[in-house]
Amino acid sequence: MRNFKMLIRYDGSRYKGWQRLKDNDLTVQGKLQEVLNRFAGTYVEIIGSGRTDAGVHAKGQIANFHLDTDASPEDLLNYFNRYLPDDIAVIELKECAPGFHARFNAISKTYRYTIRTSNIPNVFKRKYEYTYTDYPLDVEKMKKAAAYLIGTHDFMSFCGNSHMKKSTERTIFSININEKESVINIDYTGNGFLQNMVRIMTGTLIEVGSGKRDPESIPSLLEGKKRSLAGFMAPPQGLCLMNVDYSAKG
Repeated sequence: MRNFKMLIRYDGSRYKGWQRLKDNDLTVQGKLQEVLNRFAGTYVEIIGSGRTDAGVHAKGQIANFHLDTDASPEDLLNYFNRYLPDDIAVIELKECAPGFHARFNAISKTYRYTIRTSNIPNVFKRKYEYTYTDYPLDVEKMKKAAAYLIGTHDFMSFCGNSHMKKSTERTIFSININEKESVINIDYTGNGFLQNMVRIMTGTLIEVGSGKRDPESIPSLLEGKKRSLAGFMAPPQGLCLMNVDYSAKG
């Protein structure tokens, strides 16, 4: 049985997220699964590095699958892209180590959230940015607040799943905030992220930048471990999975 690794990009605008749903096949995993199952003539599980929410995009999603086939990676790549919808593409496909697992072997993930602060929308990027014009954003205050989030913490306050039973401890390696003209990009790199975590962190940083909360309030917010203490959840279209790092694995 051969193991194959894929680099996938998708516009998540019309999808219900990455994970295949029993009652709805309008998911990224579901579309990939349909094509692969057609090729294989049987069910083949596709394992993603993680789940992206409904409406969230990816430039660097990684997945793997096991298949007994004589087909070359190039043949599989071409087959996927021939039958996938136009908003999903397999960029790379290669055979990898038998034990490689897209989710369990991931060392870190990087997400980017893009905010537009101009009153003039960019019509060509409207599906990939969140336009926020309620108040001017102080990027220096946002950076100060973000520094408190770096490190290993219990991020229960930033979890969208109120019934989470597993550990909500995660490690954030870096948060880089860059502003150019009327666009703010926030890059989050961590060993993993809870449901809606990046979007809630972004909403909280926006509230800091707009003056609704102080940067120094972040430590007590983390300690409180209550979703109600954190900021609003930023909408999905501004979020994109940029990269999954495996270091020497895969």
